Amino acid sequence: MVNLKKTTMLKAVHSRIWSLLLCAGLIIGLLTACDDSGSPTTPATPPLAKELVLYNWVDYMPQSVLDAFEKEYGIKVNYVVYESQEGAVEDIRAGKLYDVVVMAPEQIPRLIREGKLAAIDFRNVPNFKYVSANFRDLTFDPGNRYSIPFHWGTTGLLVRADLVKRPLTRWSDLWDSDFAGKIALWPIPRSLIPIALKTLGYSVNTANPAELEAALQHLLKLKPNAFIVGNENATVIPVLAEGQAAISYGWAFDALTAQKQGLTTIQYVVPEEGTILWGDHFVIPANSPRRREAELFLDFVLRPEIAGQIVNESYYAMPHDAARPFILPEILNNPLIYPPNEQLQKAELTLPLSAEGDALYDAIWQRFLADGK
Repeated sequence: MVNLKKTTMLKAVHSRIWSLLLCAGLIIGLLTACDDSGSPTTPATPPLAKELVLYNWVDYMPQSVLDAFEKEYGIKVNYVVYESQEGAVEDIRAGKLYDVVVMAPEQIPRLIREGKLAAIDFRNVPNFKYVSANFRDLTFDPGNRYSIPFHWGTTGLLVRADLVKRPLTRWSDLWDSDFAGKIALWPIPRSLIPIALKTLGYSVNTANPAELEAALQHLLKLKPNAFIVGNENATVIPVLAEGQAAISYGWAFDALTAQKQGLTTIQYVVPEEGTILWGDHFVIPANSPRRREAELFLDFVLRPEIAGQIVNESYYAMPHDAARPFILPEILNNPLIYPPNEQLQKAELTLPLSAEGDALYDAIWQRFLADGK
């Protein structure tokens, strides 16, 4: 005898299972749309933006590189120039929209602490593998989560040899009263304060209040004999070429610019106390609306042939192993750009400071601007 109650229950169960399967099928169909062949397709990748904003020093990225990027990807790079790192930091803090910013290491930790930088998705920057190992995983950004090395080099003296009566070899020569009125200074706190510290025999990264006070008093002795170069200038070379200054501090880029212009009287000196190494990094602000495009740009400039092009046109060294075959021999073998090891024996790299250290340096700089008050 057929059990009608059991049969009815089985039919109800089967009906419920088919309903669930049908619903699941509809849901799957909605989630994985099919193309004309019936094969599932993934959601379409949003189109790339037509523009990204690069915030950088003046003349610090060859236009030819920006043009090549636009030609390949259809993304125009809007190159916006800042006058100082401190101004750039304040603009980022204020929420102004930039997609890629060139930033000194000294500024990066404070921006990370404040949540102003985006973590970089290195799946979109595979060419990071070419960055020299010695420049990766530095203390201010372990794992390079927020930054990618860009340029590096030495700091030294730029001298109009025909306007001075003796060879200049030391940082302390900036304080020689014989050059009063003929000393040009860039208003860059983490360059000028370390020069004073180096002259006094202190570390360029000290956060000792007494040593910083001594550096301030030393700079105040220099200030009446010097004049400030505006950051709107890409180089101090015109100031030296025109005879407004006989001595300044500067970088290999300046010396190479002078050489290119045939200004043989302008010399570059690595001071006996030791050079001060500098570096610049790419970062992406946390509020960038075009992070994918920013990472695409970073991967582009890290291509070996593009990195070589940047070095050839900018005269700044890049920490990029695979770019070397693409760098002109006269640049690769130029000690101004790639200095020999003996010139680096007494070198110090300016490093980021703690929040307390940043506050000390900021206070020292403001007092320097206010004549020590």
